[in-house]
Amino acid sequence: MIGRFGAILTGDRQADRVVPPTGYTANLTAFTAAAMAFLSVFALALSLATDRLATRWSEELAQTATVRISAPDGQLSRQAEAVMRILDTTPGIRSARMMTNEEQLKLLEPWFGPDLPLDTLPIPRLIEVVESGDGPDMAGLRLRLAAEAPGAVLDDHSRWRKPLISAASRLRALGVFSILLILGSTAAMITLAAQSALAANAQVITVVRLIGARDAYIVRAFVRRFTLRALFGALFGTVLAMLSIYFLPSAADEGAFLTGLGFQGWHWVLPVVVPVIAAVLAFWATRIAAFRVLRRMA
Repeated sequence: MIGRFGAILTGDRQADRVVPPTGYTANLTAFTAAAMAFLSVFALALSLATDRLATRWSEELAQTATVRISAPDGQLSRQAEAVMRILDTTPGIRSARMMTNEEQLKLLEPWFGPDLPLDTLPIPRLIEVVESGDGPDMAGLRLRLAAEAPGAVLDDHSRWRKPLISAASRLRALGVFSILLILGSTAAMITLAAQSALAANAQVITVVRLIGARDAYIVRAFVRRFTLRALFGALFGTVLAMLSIYFLPSAADEGAFLTGLGFQGWHWVLPVVVPVIAAVLAFWATRIAAFRVLRRMA
């Protein structure tokens, strides 16, 4: 395999004359490789960004819980104090803190606006719980809360974490499927372009055969030309996609569109593989297509 790619880079000027240096097949191959590489890089970036977001949310919810207290005005403060006593004496709980009215207002602001009158509405009290180690015995804690504070409801965030983990797994699979679909489309387009070039040069190929050229010699010329076109086209598309992603608004920009989309750390190395994969696809697609067409022309 390495020897074959070395021959592609060195080339054969006499064999290269069999393949037209310009024309719509050259433009089609380069454009297809560039477009598919651009889409592959964006699909990869979107998949990684979504996975990071779901992982961060899952980790943030993993060691936390929330107690919601709903009770009549005369009992709300008494039940809140009872809940705090229970949480302070429960093993596996690092800290418990009752959220202020300002914090609750900030949580409700995206849905009800900044002028929500908490004092006049029956808003439940929220207690933020931070777990330690393996966490508390949730079943036992729920029984204690039900006995001493009937209006308290414990939420361990498990119903929020499971959908996030499931969504992350599905999005990763969707990203991989999208990249495979893009690569398959690239191979199909390069195959069509190679077949078209071979058909357009049928007379030249016939003459070359008459003077003793073997099919492998002819195929090598086509493989080299189309592989290099795909390689440089994909390289251009990859660089363009990486620059586009690099200049997207960062997560720190307020109101940024597509916030968090991009590569982080060593993930910036992954797009470099895209042009290599495109070149390998072009190599095998052109080789298989060329031998198939030459067998038909024999």
